[in-house]
Amino acid sequence: MRALLGSLRNLSLLSRSYSVTPQRRGLCNAPMRLVQFHHHGDGEGVRVGVEQDIGLDVVDLRAFDPSMPSTLKELLEMGDKGLDCARRALSSGQCVLKRSDIRLLSPILAPEKVVCVGLNYRDHCLEQNAPIPKEPIIFSKFPNAITGPYDDIFLPSESQEVDWEVELAFVIGRRGKHIKEEEALSYVAGFMVANDVSARDWQMKRNGKQWLLGKTFESFCPLGPALVTTDAVRDPHNLGIRCLVNGENVQSSNTNQMIFKTEALISWVSKFVTLTPGDVFLTGTPPGVGVFRKPPVFLKKGDVVECQIDLLGSIVNRVV
Repeated sequence: MRALLGSLRNLSLLSRSYSVTPQRRGLCNAPMRLVQFHHHGDGEGVRVGVEQDIGLDVVDLRAFDPSMPSTLKELLEMGDKGLDCARRALSSGQCVLKRSDIRLLSPILAPEKVVCVGLNYRDHCLEQNAPIPKEPIIFSKFPNAITGPYDDIFLPSESQEVDWEVELAFVIGRRGKHIKEEEALSYVAGFMVANDVSARDWQMKRNGKQWLLGKTFESFCPLGPALVTTDAVRDPHNLGIRCLVNGENVQSSNTNQMIFKTEALISWVSKFVTLTPGDVFLTGTPPGVGVFRKPPVFLKKGDVVECQIDLLGSIVNRVV
């Protein structure tokens, strides 16, 4: 509860310089906060919507236009047609659902890829006396690790060393291979907050020190609360980024500490694989993780983890 109240107090900071009020911009470039949700009383069906503003009510896209798909990944696959419909829906002020009547899900479910980047903050390298990487360190999570912005993180019985990592995430909006850095941002649909929850014993001591198993327990990838379109984020590499555990600030930095920026990561990974709409990138974490504290600190049942990024919002997950 303490962390949830802190989230409300920080709302004005997170939303600073940001508004999706359609009257302030032309419809063609109006920024959006795209969400996926369950509507209470409507079973477990997934719906796509657009927040009227950070933390406010949601326009139900399929109610506005029944031809629209029910997942954000499918909407992105439609290209400009789908996003233009979402902008019209937001501008109309119709088909609005009260926030209290819905449950937000991860903005992306079942992506083809979850691409993660290790040691991508200069200050995070310094806290562990690690050299600055000369090339991006790429690993992955399985998509079933993804969970919602306010869902629980489940402590696995197989690990005693579960840790937090606030990260800036972005989602690919169109298909591409061998993408040039100068064109890379045009392939990004938007940005969101992520927590790269990590079982350090499995990451650092077991499985041959390969990172995958320690990163991919179920619920180890909270995402959200919304996919904020690129036109709402003037500079994704100059955003305050923070993590709080039980209301205590444990990570506080800025995305300007990133070693390999969004453009470089897209260009690098697309040398190896074709990127497709809905692919999720987690871009690394700043200092302050539990494993490098003296003594180390790990998550326990009952903890509440809140990850915040300026303009994007916050995700709050209880550990169970």
